[in-house]
Amino acid sequence: MFNLRKLPFDPASNAIVSSDTCSYHYGKHHQAYVTNLNNLVKGTEFEKAGLYEILMKSSGGIFNNAAQVYNHDFYWDCIAKKSDMSAEFKARLEKDIPNFKEEFLKAATTLFGSGWAWLVYNPSADKLEIVQTSNAATPPTTGLVPLLVVDVWEHAYYIDHKNARPAYLEKFYENINWDFVSVAYEWALKEGLGSVKFYINDVHPACCGSSCGCH
Repeated sequence: MFNLRKLPFDPASNAIVSSDTCSYHYGKHHQAYVTNLNNLVKGTEFEKAGLYEILMKSSGGIFNNAAQVYNHDFYWDCIAKKSDMSAEFKARLEKDIPNFKEEFLKAATTLFGSGWAWLVYNPSADKLEIVQTSNAATPPTTGLVPLLVVDVWEHAYYIDHKNARPAYLEKFYENINWDFVSVAYEWALKEGLGSVKFYINDVHPACCGSSCGCH
């Protein structure tokens, strides 16, 4: 079975989200996606599948919960700490998306309803791109490799900022874990979508074959 990953930061000292937000967003919403996924895959072709396989091959409720597990896993790493971009990644970002902050925040602000704003690497075009996804949709299913994501479901910011999504987004941008993004970019260049599978397997290790409780 899948387990809720451990947060990569202390909620009491995170600059983007409060402990109250984490208790609901992580402790209830993210946990619910994990629990639902475990229940939904029972007795299906995905019962013994890894999260990457489920993400790429499933549909309906199974996909929605698997994708939300992955989307949240990735989001937590993007806000784990404030850090700097690598020189290589910074040069590439400035080349491909010169007005990145403005365009990224616009994408996150204008997304209607619930969803996500992403910075991705497009292997087929060899280019960095900004994309929006609604609800549980996630870039890997369309061949794109996530590098950065911001959650714009209301539960991500309502406790701390009420309906002021732009205030949440400004705080998010000021405290991005660019070190994580830079490493994700390096792996995306080397492995393409394989880097997504590598990330997922690192967060949700494959079962060792004993009654270890992992998947």
